Amino acid sequence: MLHSLRFEGAASRSRLAERTGLSKTTVSAIVAELLEVAAVEEEASSRAGRGRPAVPVRLRSQPHVSVGLEVNVDYVSAVVLDLAGRTRLSETRSRRSRDPDPLVALVDLARAVHAQVQAAGAAPVGVTVAVPGLIAADRREVVWTPNLGIEHGTRLHDRVAAVFDSRCPVEIANDANCAALAESRHGAAAGLDDAVYLTGTVGIGAGILERGVLRTGAHGFAGEVGHMPLGDPRAVCGCGRTGCWEASIGLHALLRATRMPELEDPLTTAAAVAVRARTDPAVAGALRGLGELVGLGLSALTAVLDPRVVVLGGYFVPLGDHVLAPARLALARRSAPAQRPVPDLRLGALGIRAAATGAAERGLMAVLSGEAALDAPAPPGGPPSGAGS
Repeated sequence: MLHSLRFEGAASRSRLAERTGLSKTTVSAIVAELLEVAAVEEEASSRAGRGRPAVPVRLRSQPHVSVGLEVNVDYVSAVVLDLAGRTRLSETRSRRSRDPDPLVALVDLARAVHAQVQAAGAAPVGVTVAVPGLIAADRREVVWTPNLGIEHGTRLHDRVAAVFDSRCPVEIANDANCAALAESRHGAAAGLDDAVYLTGTVGIGAGILERGVLRTGAHGFAGEVGHMPLGDPRAVCGCGRTGCWEASIGLHALLRATRMPELEDPLTTAAAVAVRARTDPAVAGALRGLGELVGLGLSALTAVLDPRVVVLGGYFVPLGDHVLAPARLALARRSAPAQRPVPDLRLGALGIRAAATGAAERGLMAVLSGEAALDAPAPPGGPPSGAGS
């Protein structure tokens, strides 16, 4: 029922019965439970012909929300979504102007977001932390983050979970997978079931959407495309090896090629580079070379995955056609045979908060699928009643 209301919109009980295949009696009983836990509300009734007026039911904006957090090399970000997928809060903080410790920056932001959520009278149904690296199968431990420096065994999950209510589930997820989910729900890949999202930060990763499902591989590590050996064989990568694609198209590669300084976050840095490229032929040429390397790597990816669209996110977005146009040309040249469709290359629509938005979406998935119960809202000044639906 919640899934239908989220993705198909408000509807009367009879219409919900048609959508879900449930009986009208069952639908009425479920709606009554959802009203009790404040997950839905009734709209003004509308009369269509004779008989009792239809009363549409819709998802409420409060009190049930999901919190998405991202910790990255230069910044931390947070997005709070309600059950309908509407953004209730968003914030990004540069780590370059604050505490450089990624865990301290993340926990500080989590505390601030939790305080704002509580002040608004809401309660999280889930919290997801997006991290640029490999995540253990239990979604509680970071396995490998070569650019972030969070060591294996660091209790990131426990430190974030301590900020929120003990009953609120907390998980860790890969940032590229989260961003791909967000762009498919809210952004450049909305309405498409087969897409690849390419992150554009210090690290390069991919989120792979196939037939509407995120593909993570046998061990959950699919999408670590930044470490494919497709870059300059002399370039040293953050993983310690040479020749990785990431070492040639990541943010630091851009700065080396353009000889420009790093600013507070990847998008601000790229925006400054794009401005310089308008008047500096050397910078414009460096961006063309970067775009060609992006297209070269994408030719390998798309030959295997065959997506309808590839979304370039992160710092690629402010660079616009400086990178997109040469990437398209390089991809078209290396796409064979000629009869094979070349995927559409698009710029991401969600900016620096794509991963945090997708993380918040992940926090809603268990509720929308019926796997997790919703507690009744707590009375003012008191604990939750413990009722669920």
